[in-house]
Amino acid sequence: MSDSSILSRRPPPPIPLTVLTGFLGAGKTSLLNRLLQDPALANSLVIINEFGEIGLDHLFVEKVDGDMMMMSSGCLCCTIRGDLVATLEDAIRRRDNGRIKPFDRVVIETTGLADPAPVLHTIMYHPYLMLRFRLEGVICVVDTINGAATLDVHEESLRQAAVADRIVLTKTDLLSDPSLEQDLRARLHSLNPSALIFDNQKPFDLGKELLGLGLYDPEGKHPDVKRWLNAEAFTLMSPKHAHQHSQDMNRHDARIRAFCLRSEQRPSPESFQTFLTLLRETNGPSLLRVKGIVALSDDPQRPIVIHGVQHVFHPPVRLDQWPDDDHSTRIVFILRDLEPDFVEKFWALFTGTPNIDQPDSQALSHNPLKPSSSGGLLG
Repeated sequence: MSDSSILSRRPPPPIPLTVLTGFLGAGKTSLLNRLLQDPALANSLVIINEFGEIGLDHLFVEKVDGDMMMMSSGCLCCTIRGDLVATLEDAIRRRDNGRIKPFDRVVIETTGLADPAPVLHTIMYHPYLMLRFRLEGVICVVDTINGAATLDVHEESLRQAAVADRIVLTKTDLLSDPSLEQDLRARLHSLNPSALIFDNQKPFDLGKELLGLGLYDPEGKHPDVKRWLNAEAFTLMSPKHAHQHSQDMNRHDARIRAFCLRSEQRPSPESFQTFLTLLRETNGPSLLRVKGIVALSDDPQRPIVIHGVQHVFHPPVRLDQWPDDDHSTRIVFILRDLEPDFVEKFWALFTGTPNIDQPDSQALSHNPLKPSSSGGLLG
């Protein structure tokens, strides 16, 4: 066999892959949108989960094939539907066969509740994927408003920060006390001394600082990182351990619920503001993520987009028109220790939907014992 034949059968150089992680509402998609403007990501494949942050939706301009989407930045985008291995194998197969635009970099945006260890282990040790992809770096986004509390409560957020090469702090402009950022930086440095920490509000070279980091090396991380990755290998080899891991995940899922509230009702701006204000002030810690598109009575042809995390809600954005043919309100909630049924009944109070043995919105909004409002949401 000639040398040229041998060379032609060798796999091409591995494609650099970056993992973007961070807890719910930390700002992963906002950072990703900024990254996609960098020339370094001009020919990239972006992979998000099937419940992915809808902040990318406005970038989709052309459907290519199946779940593949072409974005205005020139990148391709697709969704993970249950199996990262199958998604990556399918993408590389389409690339090799010329069915999609060639890509020379992959960025995976994990879900906010994801333990990053299984993702990293899959990319680093899967027999085929390790030949075709090179895990280049892990970027973790941390919300400075809720970061400390999130690290206290959610082990996933600890792991996300611990495995990272780069940590990007968001919402520092919303902090009233600068010492909170200093304390958070100190905690993150203790958790991950080798990671560089950036402030998203301050200018830095995204492409240079966050990409092109070489080969991901867990040796320089906290000893727990190697233990987590080794545990993933053991999970794959041990059905009994995998069953226990599945039971642990089920217990985790029992506390955290994700659901989409859909409604044809169109509350007034005042009623909707009261709904969000009361929900936020009485159940803020349980609102891990709230994001949606809402039809209001004052201008039903121009819906508003809302998104918030726990007590912090960003000012809503009024769209010029509906993005699709569905003109119903759709709000995605990710809740901890709060039943979807409670939110649905609460919504019914402010949309005129009668419920037996429930107070109406007038009684709630004029209740002298209700928490004081901390400012309008729709103003």
